[in-house]
Amino acid sequence: MYLGGLKSARHVASFAAALLVLFVALNGPLHNLSDTYLFSAHMAQHLLLTLVFPPLLLYGTPSTVVRRLLRPRWVMVLARVVTRPLVAAAVFTAPIVLWHVPAFYEAALRDHNLHIVQHLVFLTTAVIMWWPVLSPVPELPRLPHLLQMLYLFLLGIPMAITGALITLSDRVLYPFYAAAPRVGGLAPLDDQQIGGLLMWVLGGLMLWIVMTVIWFRYSVWDQRGDAERGVPEEAYDVRR
Repeated sequence: MYLGGLKSARHVASFAAALLVLFVALNGPLHNLSDTYLFSAHMAQHLLLTLVFPPLLLYGTPSTVVRRLLRPRWVMVLARVVTRPLVAAAVFTAPIVLWHVPAFYEAALRDHNLHIVQHLVFLTTAVIMWWPVLSPVPELPRLPHLLQMLYLFLLGIPMAITGALITLSDRVLYPFYAAAPRVGGLAPLDDQQIGGLLMWVLGGLMLWIVMTVIWFRYSVWDQRGDAERGVPEEAYDVRR
């Protein structure tokens, strides 16, 4: 009972943390800085929305709630397709890369409704991307642990390339931020390079941290001899 209660408390804490991250990302100083002044703040916001909020949400959402959402047949059929690793990776990667094309990024900055669409796309596709790693229900299973690590490693490559291209650019790619009021005397190109580094280095580091956690979880299951067959059903906490 104690271990079950402790596990349940972790799920509750994770769900609460997800809501807190979403609030911090879309309200207050970070929101104001990203929407008006700093590309780097905008990049930090996007990392929170794609690499922090979704895993916390998936880990903290009870399986009973997920099953209710999946109850319509068409939802389950669609979910079985989009949560396949290759599809999930493509669904996440394509918008991340395309939205950082200067023309599209600039359009979202100058049109509030399009900016909302951008964030909704990031949130939705990021949840799908994290599903093969943190699925709450065995009906849409997680990848085996070693494949989870390979999956996240490969996912980090397009993000790293995009971040590197932004960082290494010798000109300001997004005119909106070039014309924005300066904060702390930070030049537009310096701001852009910091934002690119956040995506390139910090984004990759966040994925490596998750891969490290997965490795330790794999080691625990491997000692029981069932890690190679897949993620054991009890890992989904089906009692929730």
